[in-house]
Amino acid sequence: MSESDEQFPAQQQQPPGLTEPMTPAPDHGESSYQGSGLLSGRKALITGGDSGIGRAVAIAFAREDADVAIVYLPEEKPDADETAEWVERAGRRCVLVPADLRDEDEARQAVRTAATELGGLDILVNNAGFQWARRESMADITTEDLDRTFKTNLYALFWVTQEALEHLREGSSIINVSSIQAYQPSESLLDYASTKAAINNVTVNLGGELGPRGIRVNAVAPGPIWTPLQPATQPEEKVSSFGSDTPLGRAGQPAEVAPAFVFLAADSTASYVSGTVLGVTGGKPVF
Repeated sequence: MSESDEQFPAQQQQPPGLTEPMTPAPDHGESSYQGSGLLSGRKALITGGDSGIGRAVAIAFAREDADVAIVYLPEEKPDADETAEWVERAGRRCVLVPADLRDEDEARQAVRTAATELGGLDILVNNAGFQWARRESMADITTEDLDRTFKTNLYALFWVTQEALEHLREGSSIINVSSIQAYQPSESLLDYASTKAAINNVTVNLGGELGPRGIRVNAVAPGPIWTPLQPATQPEEKVSSFGSDTPLGRAGQPAEVAPAFVFLAADSTASYVSGTVLGVTGGKPVF
């Protein structure tokens, strides 16, 4: 990918954002990801699986021969339907579970629905997330902002994971989604960065707790990745330079993040990997 290919015209949406209006269209690996059966027979639940990184992971998992359930907000149904189509083109089953994970009952029911429809659960990807970067100061963060960010990014992770542990067994894998913001926080993303730092700690602690049960827990920390979250939550003027501050000089595409999830999910590649945060950041350090 050349630097000129990665310039984004100024654009803006309202959250949660959809894929279709984005220019250029994100690459989720639709034409590039080639599977090799690494997840054959597995059943995966991906929160926020309708678009962005979640869609790329769903496509990759399906092409690795896993069945997939994706949780999405009802207003994101057009994206969810498209993701399901790509999963089904790979010959795998896709269960669509609309839910607002900020509600504990909905979050727990989403897991139960996914496990019932899939006939079990082997892999959990806690990907759903929210940020709001259109502010200038900590003083601009309202309690409503905190509730939306912490409940989406952190509370939901606890509720979903607690419920999933009723179904996961030895050989299962939990993959959380952290962020470069946990290591290099932007001033406008104070609340978001706080949740991602917490997710790193959850990952390490839970990996220690579940190791004796044979359940591995890891996280992926993406850098700036071109997903609907960006035009839906960033100031319009920042979109055009999105990702230009990385050592690689550009934003990443969801397709460039998905293989990290496959690596961590598969016993054949990561059977001795747990409690780890894997950075996919365009060269930004995660330490």
